Amino acid sequence: MKIAEVRELKTAELLERIAAESTALTQKEINHSISPLDNPSEITKARKNIARLKTVARERELNSK
Repeated sequence: MKIAEVRELKTAELLERIAAESTALTQKEINHSISPLDNPSEITKARKNIARLKTVARERELNSK
């Protein structure tokens, strides 16, 4: 997901997406510890996606003050 797509989301959708992506990342990490993933770079991509989402959420929080 690109940053432009993230900025188009509403705040409620953004927070829901953060929670869903965090849960998915945790599951991927657990699965990877049990048996290696076919593509371990998925974990890195998921982590960066969560960072993008949190960055936009923080920007909105600071702008609302």
